[in-house]
Amino acid sequence: MSKLTKALLVLFGVLFLDQALKIWIKTNMFIGQEFNVLGNWFIIHFTENNGMAFGFELAGDYGKIILSTFRIIAVSAIAWFLYKLTKKEESTNGLIVSVALVLAGAIGNILDSAFYGLIFNESYYQVASLFPAEGGYSSFLHGRVVDMLYFPILDGHFPSWFPIWANEEFVFFRPVFNIADSSITIGVLLILLFQRKIFNSNITEKKNVNIKS
Repeated sequence: MSKLTKALLVLFGVLFLDQALKIWIKTNMFIGQEFNVLGNWFIIHFTENNGMAFGFELAGDYGKIILSTFRIIAVSAIAWFLYKLTKKEESTNGLIVSVALVLAGAIGNILDSAFYGLIFNESYYQVASLFPAEGGYSSFLHGRVVDMLYFPILDGHFPSWFPIWANEEFVFFRPVFNIADSSITIGVLLILLFQRKIFNSNITEKKNVNIKS
């Protein structure tokens, strides 16, 4: 199996899982609805956000356009980088898979922003319809990203002596995210954790190629 084929399998595999779950959520749940998967620490909680991973966002229409444009430019650059990696003999499978995970996650969230506003109606107080007769809830590049994975592993209150947040409730892990966010995070972590091994392998393979030639 070629390196390009492996990269494409990772890419389309993540995209399929990400979009399939998001579409199921949109067509079966309304915003704020949730159900427990494993006890109280793994919950499917439907929410949407206008911005980046884990609910961060830029305010306003211009902020949305700027963010969407940046995403498209970044995805194009990552896709080109991944394609060049698959053509290099010294590129390791680990690096290719990691970059493919980042690319898949970025594309997954771009699809929401670009098209979900066109193909779905609102999810507030109702279950959304796919391709509604009255049209979508927004325009191109103004869609909202669907999030649903919630892991409130620990919850409680800060002690009374704790500065600033005394007696306030805390939840770990509070952000609600999606498969695309997870794919980006895993890809980046793999690169950071194994960067020495990945790049040392690249250098070693390159030296071996030079010796043979």
